[in-house]
Amino acid sequence: MGNGEQRGKVALVTGASRGIGRAVAIQLARDGAKVICVSRSEASATPTAEAIRADGGESDPFAVDVSRAEAVQAACRDILEKHGRVDILVNCAGINRDNMCLLMTDDEWNAVLATDLSSCFHWTKHLCRSMVRNRWGRVINISSVIGLVGNGGQANYAAAKAGVIAFTKSIARELASRNITANAIAPGFIDTDMTAPLPEAIREKVLEQIPLRKFGRPEDVASAVSFLASDRSSYITGHVLNVDGGMVMA
Repeated sequence: MGNGEQRGKVALVTGASRGIGRAVAIQLARDGAKVICVSRSEASATPTAEAIRADGGESDPFAVDVSRAEAVQAACRDILEKHGRVDILVNCAGINRDNMCLLMTDDEWNAVLATDLSSCFHWTKHLCRSMVRNRWGRVINISSVIGLVGNGGQANYAAAKAGVIAFTKSIARELASRNITANAIAPGFIDTDMTAPLPEAIREKVLEQIPLRKFGRPEDVASAVSFLASDRSSYITGHVLNVDGGMVMA
């Protein structure tokens, strides 16, 4: 359970239907925040919201196609009208469309950039105004170790996740004077739906690169988000926190 320090705060988590996003939403609710669970459809967002309510928390599901700028803008308007503010923004939505660069289609490139990177810009642009007015806020963007080191067959994903890091550092500078921090988390290989299809031989090869010799859990990332969203991290901004079992030590 959380410590209740986010009581009275409103948090919004994209990609909240599964994996890391779901774990983050549940953790922030346990910390006391009212959590808006964003997913592509209401059917996918609702189970996380229901799990939070069953655990004694407050949550609303919200259906948004985060890859569409106009959809995010409309959603932000509706959310701010209903809740008045958003104090904690966690950009967790992400997809992959893996292919070698020479074979990658424009659609594969554009879909990943729109979902994994551009959505961070649109949510931040429209929701941080309420943080500026209240002179308090937390923006936490989920990047990836792939954004730090690259990976064959993932030029689109690596570019998007590297862009998330640069975007985070830039807005950290812009928002600091308003008591708003912006940080990124770079997960390594986490046991989620995205990593589940990896063949066993590839999993074994990856494990050899991880000093802790195990894949992480979504809850490991959620714990890091919980810290960065709290007042305990008030002097940390523009930082990239690797949650990767020691895979990337640089």
